[in-house]
This record gives sequence, structure tokens and C-alpha cells, in this order.
Amino acid sequence: MRNLFNYIDRKSRIHELTGATKLVCLLLWSFATMMTYDTRILIALPFLAFLLFYLSKIRLRDVSFMLGFTLVFMVLNNVLVFLFSPEHGVEIYGTSHVIAQLWGDHVLTLEQLWYHLNLVLKYLSSIPIVLLFVCTTQPSEFAASLNRIGVPYTVSYAVALALRYIPDIQKEYNDISKAQQARGIEMSRKVSLVKRLRAASTILIPLIMLSMDQIETVSNAMELRGFGKNKKRTWYMARPFTRWDILSMVFCAVLLGLAIWSNVSRGTRFWSPWM
Repeated sequence: MRNLFNYIDRKSRIHELTGATKLVCLLLWSFATMMTYDTRILIALPFLAFLLFYLSKIRLRDVSFMLGFTLVFMVLNNVLVFLFSPEHGVEIYGTSHVIAQLWGDHVLTLEQLWYHLNLVLKYLSSIPIVLLFVCTTQPSEFAASLNRIGVPYTVSYAVALALRYIPDIQKEYNDISKAQQARGIEMSRKVSLVKRLRAASTILIPLIMLSMDQIETVSNAMELRGFGKNKKRTWYMARPFTRWDILSMVFCAVLLGLAIWSNVSRGTRFWSPWM
């Protein structure tokens, strides 16, 4: 069964960080990636991201499906940007170095290729960190960490339930799919994509019914146990912050500060060898 945003238990320094630390680092890293188009910074971020992936002991094949889906979306995004705005890079960087005349008004320029390079680097900088956060954060511990930094425990617990429910939906979909195939509904690659999508759509109704039944069961169990009655609660998975948590947040804050400094010092978010 393919991994779709599931927690993967490993023994690593990344796993030992608290959920709140990883959330703060994710936000700081994302802000740094979104704020700048300085290629010098964006080149370094993917290397750091994949280094953290290596340190977490999460194998690429564990998240191969999501990486493949992201790759397809990244290629599609770049193609659409070029089709609808072929001179966007020229407008941004203020110079034009024509490589080839393609068709109509579509001209291939170095500036446009440089802009697409930055888009690719942004994907490679942010997606591994998002997957790393999801795959290394235990939902119950994450809820405890959120509550520890001031988030109401009802909200924290709702987030934990949402994260824990993703693998359940995945498992139920896989079980229903196997049951449908046992009844003679072909969903393998032997049939066309259209037939596979049509067969997959028949899974939605039983999946929704099972999901509603589980939601009702969990809601009744929480109500019977008086969930939300008191203002505070204890957490079995709560962990204190360590020096590695502090150092991780400081490191990500430095990255954000570097991105801000790059924008302010040059008066623009963009950088290229021609500017």
C-alpha cells in the first residue's frame, strides 16, 4: 500500500524533535522559500532539504508516490506558465537575451529559463520539508506540542484526529478496492485509464459510508468521556523542548532572516546574473 501522508516510525534526530518545533521550522522554511527569488539562496535550500531527508532515515521509495505526483504538477505548472506568459522573466529581470523564436509571440529567452529554474528550485525546497514534517511527526505528540505552545487542546486534538485518519482512509480504500476486484471489477493496468477511473469512482460511496460511521463512533466515544468539559487536559505523548529543538528553530529563523535581508538589501525579491 502506497504511503500518503502517513507517519513513518524511524530512529533519527528529526523524529526526536517535538511536533511544535517541526511545525515552527516548517512555517519559517516555507516563508523563506516563498519570500525570495534569489537563486543563490534557492540553490542551497534543496540540498539542505534532502540532507534533512537523509538524516531522518525516510527512504525516497517511502514517499515515491507523492514525489511523483509533485513532479507531474511541477512540470505542468512550468508548461502553463510558459504557454500563457512566455516573457514573464523578461518583465521581471528587465533584460532580454533571445535564444530562439518558437511560434507566434512565443520567444525562448534566458530570462524565462532562469525564472523557470527558480520555480523548480522552490518546489524542490518546500515539498521535501512538507513530506518530512508529515512523515516524522506522530499525531498524538504533535497535538500535545501544539497545546503546550498555547493552542486550545480541543483544536490540537482535532488536528491529531485528522492526521491519524489519513492512513485509515487509505487502508479502507485499499480494502474496498481489493473486494471490488474479487467481485470481477478490473482495476489493474490491463484496462484503460477511463475504465480504471470509472471503477475507482464506485469505491467512493462505500468509503464515505464507512467514514461517516467511524466519525459517529469517535464522536460518541469522546462525548461519553466528557471531552471538552475541562479547560485543560494531560497528554500521554507530551515531551519537553530540548536544545536540539531550540537550535532547529534558530537555524530556520536564520534562513528566513537571510531571505528577508536579500530582499531588503537589493530592493527586490529577484536576482539574476543580468541584473
